Amino acid sequence: MLTSILERLPATAMLAISALGLAILIGVTTGIAAALRQNTVFDSASIVLATIGVSIPNFWLGLLLIYLLAVQWRWLPPSGYGPAFPYLIMPAITLGTGLSAVIARLTRSSMLDVIRADYIRTARAKGLAGRRVFMVHALRNAAIPIVTVIGVQMSGLLSGAVITERVFSWPGIGRLLVDSIAVRDLPMVQGCVLFIATIFIGLNLLVDLSYVALDPRIKYE
Repeated sequence: MLTSILERLPATAMLAISALGLAILIGVTTGIAAALRQNTVFDSASIVLATIGVSIPNFWLGLLLIYLLAVQWRWLPPSGYGPAFPYLIMPAITLGTGLSAVIARLTRSSMLDVIRADYIRTARAKGLAGRRVFMVHALRNAAIPIVTVIGVQMSGLLSGAVITERVFSWPGIGRLLVDSIAVRDLPMVQGCVLFIATIFIGLNLLVDLSYVALDPRIKYE
């Protein structure tokens, strides 16, 4: 049983890491830009798009991407797994869209709280460059809630992989879990659930330990 799960682990890890990287890139960039352009058209549009991104189910978005990018326009393969990069694009977008929307909304609110703080005004009053104030002081202090929500959303990323892998015929642990449920292989189902739960706990532990690097005032006894 463990051998079967470990054979599927590289495919799931590739999908999860790609989706997470895409979500962080889009979410953090959009959230920062929206905070710096508060009450503008870009800010309003980012809020609307983030709300839509959170509301779209994974299976519906996956089927929509297959219909548009694979069936209609024939830009990408509709499903499957291979060393070629095109196989990964649609599953990563499907899995990372909801998470990127959550990260964008939280990044915006965290940045707005930080840039209004007194120490940011003090840093600017001392004549520090705007980029230095933004990167060293504002972004670093706003990163803790962002990292926290990324850790919490890991559960959604892992559970969403179950649906995404099934839609795109991706040979990962999620598809193994669904196939095992279909044939009523209870030991395999329990093994997959336990393995996913163990990974989730380990990732959250790493997130908690990362707080020390972000804020030296935090100490673990």
